[in-house]
Amino acid sequence: GKHTVKLDSKTTNVRVEPFALEMGIKFELHVTISGRTINVSEIPEIPIPDEWVRDKLELYFCKPERGGGEIEQIEYDKRSRRAAITFLRPE
Repeated sequence: GKHTVKLDSKTTNVRVEPFALEMGIKFELHVTISGRTINVSEIPEIPIPDEWVRDKLELYFCKPERGGGEIEQIEYDKRSRRAAITFLRPE
Protein backbone atom coordinates (compact mmCIF):
# COMPACT_ATOMS: atom_id res chain seq x y z
CA GLY A 1 0.00 0.00 0.00
CA LYS A 2 0.87 3.67 -0.02
CA HIS A 3 2.30 5.45 3.02
CA THR A 4 3.29 8.98 3.93
CA VAL A 5 6.66 9.31 5.67
CA LYS A 6 7.85 12.46 7.43
CA LEU A 7 11.62 12.90 7.88
CA ASP A 8 12.86 16.07 9.52
CA SER A 9 10.73 18.81 7.95
CA LYS A 10 9.96 17.00 4.69
CA THR A 11 7.12 14.65 3.82
CA THR A 12 7.16 12.09 1.05
CA ASN A 13 4.82 9.39 -0.20
CA VAL A 14 6.16 5.86 -0.51
CA ARG A 15 4.70 2.61 -1.77
CA VAL A 16 5.53 -0.77 -0.25
CA GLU A 17 6.22 -3.67 -2.59
CA PRO A 18 7.21 -7.27 -1.78
CA PHE A 19 10.71 -8.42 -2.65
CA ALA A 20 12.63 -11.68 -2.44
CA LEU A 21 15.28 -12.14 0.23
CA GLU A 22 18.40 -14.19 -0.34
CA MET A 23 18.51 -17.48 1.57
CA GLY A 24 21.68 -16.67 3.51
CA ILE A 25 21.27 -15.22 7.00
CA LYS A 26 24.21 -13.58 8.78
CA PHE A 27 24.16 -13.00 12.50
CA GLU A 28 26.50 -12.41 15.40
CA LEU A 29 26.92 -14.88 18.27
CA HIS A 30 28.37 -14.33 21.73
CA VAL A 31 30.33 -17.34 23.01
CA THR A 32 31.66 -18.38 26.43
CA ILE A 33 34.02 -21.38 26.49
CA SER A 34 34.35 -23.77 29.46
CA GLY A 35 35.99 -27.20 29.10
CA ARG A 36 34.08 -29.24 26.55
CA THR A 37 31.06 -26.93 26.49
CA ILE A 38 30.57 -23.51 24.96
CA ASN A 39 27.62 -21.28 25.78
CA VAL A 40 26.22 -19.26 22.92
CA SER A 41 23.99 -16.29 23.72
CA GLU A 42 22.08 -13.60 21.86
CA ILE A 43 21.12 -15.95 19.05
CA PRO A 44 18.90 -13.85 16.78
CA GLU A 45 15.26 -14.73 16.33
CA ILE A 46 14.96 -16.07 12.80
CA PRO A 47 11.83 -17.60 11.26
CA ILE A 48 13.10 -21.17 10.87
CA PRO A 49 12.37 -24.34 12.90
CA ASP A 50 14.41 -24.92 16.08
CA GLU A 51 15.98 -28.04 14.57
CA TRP A 52 17.38 -25.95 11.70
CA VAL A 53 18.95 -23.54 14.21
CA ARG A 54 20.61 -26.53 15.93
CA ASP A 55 21.84 -27.77 12.54
CA LYS A 56 23.30 -24.36 11.67
CA LEU A 57 25.07 -24.16 15.04
CA GLU A 58 26.47 -27.67 14.57
CA LEU A 59 27.69 -26.92 11.05
CA TYR A 60 29.40 -23.76 12.24
CA PHE A 61 31.06 -25.13 15.38
CA CYS A 62 32.14 -28.54 14.02
CA LYS A 63 34.59 -27.01 11.53
CA PRO A 64 38.25 -27.41 12.60
CA GLU A 65 39.25 -24.15 10.87
CA ARG A 66 37.01 -22.35 13.39
CA GLY A 67 38.52 -24.25 16.32
CA GLY A 68 35.60 -26.66 16.42
CA GLY A 69 35.37 -30.41 16.58
CA GLU A 70 32.98 -33.32 16.82
CA ILE A 71 29.84 -32.31 18.70
CA GLU A 72 28.19 -34.54 21.29
CA GLN A 73 25.09 -32.48 22.02
CA ILE A 74 23.40 -29.12 21.38
CA GLU A 75 20.84 -27.75 23.82
CA TYR A 76 18.98 -24.80 22.29
CA ASP A 77 16.39 -22.62 24.06
CA LYS A 78 14.51 -20.35 21.66
CA ARG A 79 12.95 -18.22 24.43
CA SER A 80 16.26 -17.27 26.05
CA ARG A 81 18.04 -17.22 22.65
CA ARG A 82 20.85 -19.37 24.13
CA ALA A 83 22.51 -22.67 23.30
CA ALA A 84 24.97 -24.95 25.07
CA ILE A 85 27.20 -26.91 22.69
CA THR A 86 29.07 -29.88 24.15
CA PHE A 87 31.99 -31.37 22.22
CA LEU A 88 33.21 -34.97 22.46
CA ARG A 89 36.71 -33.74 23.39
CA PRO A 90 38.00 -30.44 24.75
CA GLU A 91 39.74 -28.83 21.76
